[in-house]
Amino acid sequence: MKKVAVLGSGAWGTTLGQVMVDSGQEVLIWGRNKKVVREINRRHSNRRFLKGIDLPKELKATTDIKAVLEFADVILLAIPSQTLRENLDSWKSFFPRDLPVISTLKGIEVQTQLRMTEVAGEVLGIDKSQFGLITGPNLANEIIMRQPAGAVAASENPANIVIMQEMFSTNYFRIYPSSDLVGCEFAGAAKSVIALAVGIAVGMGYGENTQGLMITRGLSEVARLGGAYGANPLTFLGLAGIGDLVASAQSPLSRNRSFGEVLGKSGSLAKARAQVVKTVEGVYSAGAMLELAHRVGVEVPIIEAVSDVVAGTLSPKDAMTRIMTVSIKAEIE
Repeated sequence: MKKVAVLGSGAWGTTLGQVMVDSGQEVLIWGRNKKVVREINRRHSNRRFLKGIDLPKELKATTDIKAVLEFADVILLAIPSQTLRENLDSWKSFFPRDLPVISTLKGIEVQTQLRMTEVAGEVLGIDKSQFGLITGPNLANEIIMRQPAGAVAASENPANIVIMQEMFSTNYFRIYPSSDLVGCEFAGAAKSVIALAVGIAVGMGYGENTQGLMITRGLSEVARLGGAYGANPLTFLGLAGIGDLVASAQSPLSRNRSFGEVLGKSGSLAKARAQVVKTVEGVYSAGAMLELAHRVGVEVPIIEAVSDVVAGTLSPKDAMTRIMTVSIKAEIE
């Protein structure tokens, strides 16, 4: 049994907390919101993020960041990607340097274009061998109901993979090992951008053919980009790649898909932000992914179009026109 500190009391942190309690771990969630923490402890629920769900009584929470880090054998990061550096900077004086650190974050830091484990390693001075990643087609609202699902446990350190399999494996949640941390992080970040593209197409009234085009050609862009940074192209054909992308692009529970749909229908970023108030990682990651592509000379027309749309320099209609008029190359290169 591991003592796991979950840093983040949102939908995903709480959901994984339940998964780990179900797998026999001792879990303590850290959250900044006192009302949420109090509700988890007293009412065994988190109605702000997971309405109508009864949580295990064994799941505990605290607002004391020092206490949760002192408690831990393993640390799980479950906070919004773009807040990671700021939070770790404020915690680094007492953050343990000798424990496995597992990321659940899917994004690229806007200012630096670093992956999330790179950000954490840079701030904390922790070697990359201590990091792991849980990723895949994991919509919190389904997993919290214990619907069958799977995820990838990725790390360059085999010992961390074993730890993650122990932490998360239940009779409804299967964990598949991968040594391709780079590829899995790229896949998780980029799928948010492609899911935005699919949502925009749906909002504009386009059907399954257009969605299939966006998903498959978007995945091709992501695989080429990840490969240029050392990822295994086959990673993008698994749970971390196509699995996560299909779930995010097709589900009305997906924030990125929902945001894109409102944007495509209304043409207004303000309306999309008003209707989808939670963090939408694809909005932040699109420009960062495009910058990474420019550095290595990889063409990513769908990612580029989404980046311009969320930057407010291109309308959804013009974005679709541009995607459909870009020069065509062989599908399989």
